[in-house]
Amino acid sequence: MIKAENVTYKYTNQEGKDIFALKGINIEIKEGEFVAILGHNGSGKSTFAKHLNALLLPYDGTIYINGMDTKDEKNLWNIRQNAGMVFQNPDNQIVATIVEEDVAFGPENLGVKPEEIRKRVDEALLTVGMFEYRKHSPHLLSGGQKQRVAIAGILAMKPRCIILDEPTAMLDPSGRKEVIETIKKLNKEEKITIVLITHYMDEAVNADRIYVMEEGHVVMEGTPKEVFSKVDEIKALGLDVPQVTELAHLLADEGINIPNDILTVDEMVVELCRLK
Repeated sequence: MIKAENVTYKYTNQEGKDIFALKGINIEIKEGEFVAILGHNGSGKSTFAKHLNALLLPYDGTIYINGMDTKDEKNLWNIRQNAGMVFQNPDNQIVATIVEEDVAFGPENLGVKPEEIRKRVDEALLTVGMFEYRKHSPHLLSGGQKQRVAIAGILAMKPRCIILDEPTAMLDPSGRKEVIETIKKLNKEEKITIVLITHYMDEAVNADRIYVMEEGHVVMEGTPKEVFSKVDEIKALGLDVPQVTELAHLLADEGINIPNDILTVDEMVVELCRLK
């Protein structure tokens, strides 16, 4: 679904100096995968996300979306139909005064027939659990509900891949949970490829694979268990690990026979019961 080959991106800062935000990125994401990209502010993860929808184009190297080169202008329309973007602030993506009209905005712009739009809007709202709010005004919704409406607006365009750039950064814990559950459902039940950019380690636990970025480079890749078991390496990059993983790491340091790749509370309970 996504292939980045030696992707480099630079911009010029206010002092006229060239800054390289991406430096030779190589990433492959298969159709149907759930991939999380981690990194602290300035690591290049959001810059990379914008390349996946051709909002930014590589200075050097190539990005293919479903086999289409993002630098080829004639592919732009199809790329953005294949790969939808959800941003950090849902208010920046909501354009209408009624929820169902907002969800219809994307397919309308694609020239979809009215009867098909009606069907797509209802399906998208049902999928994200917002159908009962279809006649509501978006400004009356909670942050988590707004973000689910924004996701429904992308879903209505029938993408094969959704890129989410820190979609929960502005939400409270309840809103975060709503959005992450929606993302997991889209991946597992709808088989949509998910690329989640996040700095919340607990969200990345749900991914099939994780890429960790630092200063424009990919510095770590693997399954959540493989990546988060390297607690000291992750912390050296200025990142955290899931709290339960850190607890397992501390217990192991104290000589307790417990795996260091525990990711969830349930896994920790099983191990503690085994020790007992």
